[in-house]
Amino acid sequence: MRSNYRPIGDYIKKVEHRNRDLKVTRLLGLSMTKEFRETTSNIVGTDMSVYKVMSKYQFACDFMSPIRVNKLPVVLKLDDEPNLVSPAYPVFEIKDRNNLDPEYLMMWFRRPEFDRYATFKCDAAIRGGYEWTELCETLIPVPTITKQKEIVKEYNVIQNRIVLNQQLIQKLEETAQAIYKQWFVDFEFPDENGKPYKSSGGEMVLNKELEKEIPKGWEVKSFTTVVKFGGGGTPSTENPKYWNGDVPFYTPGDLTQNYYCISTSKKITSLGLQKCSSKLYPVNTIFITARGATVGGVGLAGIPMAMNQTCYAVNGNGSNDYYTHQLTLRIMALLKNEAVGATFEALVTKNFDSQMIISPSEKLTEFFSLNVEPIYQFILNKILENAKLRELKNLLLSKLATIEN
Repeated sequence: MRSNYRPIGDYIKKVEHRNRDLKVTRLLGLSMTKEFRETTSNIVGTDMSVYKVMSKYQFACDFMSPIRVNKLPVVLKLDDEPNLVSPAYPVFEIKDRNNLDPEYLMMWFRRPEFDRYATFKCDAAIRGGYEWTELCETLIPVPTITKQKEIVKEYNVIQNRIVLNQQLIQKLEETAQAIYKQWFVDFEFPDENGKPYKSSGGEMVLNKELEKEIPKGWEVKSFTTVVKFGGGGTPSTENPKYWNGDVPFYTPGDLTQNYYCISTSKKITSLGLQKCSSKLYPVNTIFITARGATVGGVGLAGIPMAMNQTCYAVNGNGSNDYYTHQLTLRIMALLKNEAVGATFEALVTKNFDSQMIISPSEKLTEFFSLNVEPIYQFILNKILENAKLRELKNLLLSKLATIEN
């Protein structure tokens, strides 16, 4: 054991600040990603005076989680606005921040090795969990406070870049959607003079099927007649030669919050790909989750990947992929709106057959894709950059165990 390792208990103390005066109303939960989240608890009629109030630089954790999910949700509060957490969550703080920096300690809590340690220390009881005593006995390296702050600064530079990239990705996705709406919903696509079609007097005709005016020359078609649907499959799970190879294998669990998926939780071998009904789908293939918890989710292949049978693969004609993606997003939004009040358990092809769309010329959809291609490429590049930054962040966390003064 290195000489600078110390028990966490030497540096922390419990905090018991209850919401007796009911002044604080903001209730937050703890996520598996070790961040605060909006609570999903029904608090109607609940006595909020027993809930714990958190202040800046205080920690909250859920000791019961390791036995269930092999993670210890622990969150450091960094904003100034007080919030409440469950009375079941221990809240603690650093005794003296001149000896241990809260953000440095939080870095240690983010290490996968810490979660494995917490899980190992859980007892075998039905409601067994991590305990305050185990937390206090946990040994961590404690270099000088100057060294701690240097490490935290390096970590935050990486993390802030990830957050900035994510904000940019979100804005770019919103921009692509806004352009699609302008062109194909509001009919303000560029006319032959480069001016907005409808507001510049472009000819509109009444479509009796939709009972609305659409640009002259446009048609009304079923969604399934303007896109190409593909399927997937899973190789035998009993044959190890089919698994843990180099071919990314997309499943509903790989759906991301952004457009592109660039990695999958499972991979198959080339032989596994040959032995299943999926094919290797190219970049910009659209995946729609047909079953499972994420039913109706839409993702894009950021790298070539195969797909299992619980998804649909959707493609356009190859030169209008981005138009097809935006169209698919809109169709899925309509389908979800139609399903309000009902359980949306699965999607079948007849769900898509019933979706009628206003179909522009292929020339216009290709022109749209050409215009938004730089946006999509920039989004993909930023997602790839964030993946590298996360690798660097994880490397920094792993090196904490060998930190010297």
